[in-house]
Amino acid sequence: MEIQIAVSKINKYASSESGDTFEVVERPNGGLSVVLADGQTSGHGAKAISTLVVRKVISLLAEGIRDGAAARAASDYLYTEKNGKVSATLNIFSIDFQTKTLVICRNNPAPVYISLGETIDLLTQPSEPIGTNRNIRPTISEIAISIGLTAVMFSDGLTTAGGRKGLHLDIRTTLEALLEDSQPTPQHIADSLLGMAMKLDDNRPMDDISIVVLRVVQNEADQTRRMLVRLPVPDIYQ
Repeated sequence: MEIQIAVSKINKYASSESGDTFEVVERPNGGLSVVLADGQTSGHGAKAISTLVVRKVISLLAEGIRDGAAARAASDYLYTEKNGKVSATLNIFSIDFQTKTLVICRNNPAPVYISLGETIDLLTQPSEPIGTNRNIRPTISEIAISIGLTAVMFSDGLTTAGGRKGLHLDIRTTLEALLEDSQPTPQHIADSLLGMAMKLDDNRPMDDISIVVLRVVQNEADQTRRMLVRLPVPDIYQ
């Protein structure tokens, strides 16, 4: 088996900086984690908040701290640093080789979409953003790793796309259509969802949008680890 992860993200229209931050870290006992945070409001202030949260979580996960404990610690840290006046949503996907599971940690009202075969399920347990008070706990789900498993998490810009025109993206139906294709890559899924959200907003997104897609696929006996990052350079630096 092989774990494939792709991310697509874009800034809010006319904003020079995204308030969403994501990072990937290898777990000390095998596997890896993807962390996505969305800071309150947008622009530089939101970026500072989400960066603070992600760096705290990543540092703890790299030390072997469990996901739930890392999320709680990040919430308490944000609460202390900002006196409970700001919040952030937080999602963690962790491939844990010890338990052979995908661990999904949510402090985000937005659901996580899970596909096993032709069935798409939503993780919708009540979940609140971090940072507004002490002892905020994440919701945690654990799913056995198997070929065909697909998981999608995102910041709320995906769910609010089209709101200016009273429209919304039907994420479940879109995923069903994408997964009917012949083994779509995670990048194709992420790019397709982002493209549809952009279209609803007339290519002027109302909010920062970040989409993380994880898939478990058949491995053709290639043990090489790979990562590809594409980062457009703003015009002011060219």
